[in-house]
Amino acid sequence: MGSMSRPVGPVSCAVFGFPGSNFKGAIAPALADLVDKGTIRVLDLVFAIKDQEGDVAVVELQDLDDEQRAPWAGITDDPSGLLTEEDGDAIADALEPGDAAAMLIWEDVWAGPFAQAV
Repeated sequence: MGSMSRPVGPVSCAVFGFPGSNFKGAIAPALADLVDKGTIRVLDLVFAIKDQEGDVAVVELQDLDDEQRAPWAGITDDPSGLLTEEDGDAIADALEPGDAAAMLIWEDVWAGPFAQAV
């Protein structure tokens, strides 16, 4: 087994729903704060939006244009590709028309040194 340059913490995944596609703009600064404090490292993020007609749009971070990506700058500059459009489609299946969701995969960086010590 190869050596790692730093201990790796647990990796988690969660889906956050936005009824009525009501993005308040608070998710990006909240994640940035956790990243800046060294609490987590965002590995990947994908958005799913279902319009009122039931049509689905899945957006991965790397697909955003510069203006759309600006609020996410510094949160993850190198999405891992762990999440795919198929993951977004699976999320969208559970959405009601007019709703949206974000699926996030992150590493609990704070726990890496603890896990290494144990």
